[in-house]
Amino acid sequence: MPRRPARPGALKDLAPLRILTQIALLQLSYYLVAIVLIAFVSVVATGERPGLKNFFDWRELRGDVTTGWTLGLCWMLDSLITVIPILLLIARSKLVLDFALTIHFLHLIITSLYARAIPTTIYWWLVQAASAALMTSVGIWACQWRELRPMAFGGKSSKGQQAGAVNGHAIEPSALEEGEGYAAGSAGRGRGRDGAGSYEMVGMAPREPA
Repeated sequence: MPRRPARPGALKDLAPLRILTQIALLQLSYYLVAIVLIAFVSVVATGERPGLKNFFDWRELRGDVTTGWTLGLCWMLDSLITVIPILLLIARSKLVLDFALTIHFLHLIITSLYARAIPTTIYWWLVQAASAALMTSVGIWACQWRELRPMAFGGKSSKGQQAGAVNGHAIEPSALEEGEGYAAGSAGRGRGRDGAGSYEMVGMAPREPA
């Protein structure tokens, strides 16, 4: 049975190197935003510089202290901001879920390696689930909004710039609004009311008597 040919651009979209590059850029932006948010909140709230444990140690993300709730809020805001690089790098609503889950799965691996243990607190898992859901829903909405935007194929549609030139003759905007074709050429040509162009009166030769 003959195989169905791949659609145009499918191999390019599924290139492993391109996917790995997009994942690396998204993961990097995810952590850069988290570093900025957590560092700002830590300096403003406690006056202390945050350490690596505030970013990668899941034990710091607790629901029984104010610091844990603040970190959870920072991670949720981080997921919301990460929608911007997803929109710029991915721009396809069908791929948002895959990349969002990949970001959080890599975060799980990194935090587990840093703490040398798999997260066991319910609050940490709830924050990650809510973060993934927020990133996915907002990312899909943003990509669909971009996909459904009307495409402009060049040219300017403003009425003030509709005056053009045909064979060196200017076209008045009033004639374009009325749907008239422009008479380009000699004075013996007229205008078509249906906008189909110009017409020319051609004289007919006299018929000889039989």
